[in-house]
Amino acid sequence: MSEPAKRDPKAPKFLEITIKDSEGRMWSTIYAHPKDFSTGSVGYYAGEKAVNPESGERYQCGMSFTLIGSKPAK
Repeated sequence: MSEPAKRDPKAPKFLEITIKDSEGRMWSTIYAHPKDFSTGSVGYYAGEKAVNPESGERYQCGMSFTLIGSKPAK
């Protein structure tokens, strides 16, 4: 696989994402860690579970943050 077209030299070690509902109730705090994606792009990925504080039901959450322009040219 080729190297990414670019990287962000000032990218933090991780991202902290707070998930709240429309009433302001906290569901979860999720941490996204650096990832080199199979496409060759770079960014962050988070995959966790969040709990509805009212019902106790659990939700699966997956999020990716891709650095725009990092995908290698073909």
